[in-house]
Amino acid sequence: MTLALSIIGGLVGLFIGGELLVRGSSSLAVRFGISPLVVGVVIVGLGTSAPELVTCIRAALAGAPGIAVGNIVGSNIANILLILGAAALMRPFVTSRSAVLRDGSIVIATAAAFMLVAFTGEFTRIAGTLFVLALVGYIVFTVRQDRQASAAADTPEVPCASLPLSLLFVAIGLGGVIIGADLLVSGSVELASRYGVSEEVIGLTMVAVGTSLPELATSVIAALKKQSEIALGNVLGSNIYNAIGITGVTALVHPVPVSPTMQFFDIPVMVAVSVLLVIVVATGQRVTRWEGAVLVALYAGYVAFQAATGSVA
Repeated sequence: MTLALSIIGGLVGLFIGGELLVRGSSSLAVRFGISPLVVGVVIVGLGTSAPELVTCIRAALAGAPGIAVGNIVGSNIANILLILGAAALMRPFVTSRSAVLRDGSIVIATAAAFMLVAFTGEFTRIAGTLFVLALVGYIVFTVRQDRQASAAADTPEVPCASLPLSLLFVAIGLGGVIIGADLLVSGSVELASRYGVSEEVIGLTMVAVGTSLPELATSVIAALKKQSEIALGNVLGSNIYNAIGITGVTALVHPVPVSPTMQFFDIPVMVAVSVLLVIVVATGQRVTRWEGAVLVALYAGYVAFQAATGSVA
């Protein structure tokens, strides 16, 4: 009973905390004159990735590197197959070629960089530093692109909460993801130990889906509101932040070893899924319901495979 409460409480804390953190951060960004585009790509992307970040750092410090790496890889796979697929099932959406060529190529590049470093057997502090610098470069590039676009068009007014309320949302949200991550990691480690399931499988499936709940909620709501660029941008941005940002910060806090199974199966699957994403989106520049169904079915198959092969020998 205590184990179930720890896991469920952790998931609830991550979801509510991530949602409040996104709302508060977005409202602050708009209030200080940052355009909605940058808010969506940078602030919301970082905000929805906050649960992954806190969970990975907590897992690394707790001596559970399998959960940390598995969470990053599993979240990226879930973002593409489960979240984008579910959003397309709710409402098919059209995408722009520029988003595919720019952000899609960066998603593939960051996934490939993640795989290359993983083949060394460990994400060291040096690798973490390079990843964080790469993330900063990506954010600067995005902001500059936005400024060029803003120079040619007026930015519409976007409603936002008051400054005190925004700060309160950020504070409560940050507390929620920290407490939620602690509960989820503790419960997951106990679950792995009690039932003989490897840390990697726990991280790739349950923890990954749990920390991806903010992305799921954001993308599905955006799809239902016919805001397809937000739905796709949320997935693309989150995957970039996960691969280089969260990995980089986690490695800086504590170097993270990578198991052979992750090196030669799960991480290559993440890269292949990233390539599949660009192919699906580039084909007709839209994601249809049947394509969404295929993506969700592929994720179900991946989880079933993990369940069948993930027990510790």
